[in-house]
Amino acid sequence: MKKELLKSIKEKELQLAKLKEHVEKSSVCSELYNKVVLEKAILKKELENYGKNKFIENIKNLVPRKKVLICDYFKTK
Repeated sequence: MKKELLKSIKEKELQLAKLKEHVEKSSVCSELYNKVVLEKAILKKELENYGKNKFIENIKNLVPRKKVLICDYFKTK
C-alpha cells in the first residue's frame, strides 16, 4: 500500500511538471493543474495517515484534553 502511494505521488509530480509549462496558456490546463495538485495533496495525507497507529489515534480522540486558552500564556506565577 505504501509503495503504491509513493508511486502515485511520483506520477502526480511528473504530471505537474508537464502541466506547469502550459498553465498560463490555457484555462483547461490551469484547471487540470489545480486538480492534480489537489490529488497529490490527498495522496500525501493518505501516506501520512498510513504511518499512524490507528489504535493509539482512537484512544487519543477518546481522552479529553485540557484546552489551552490564550490567556493561559499570560498568567503570572
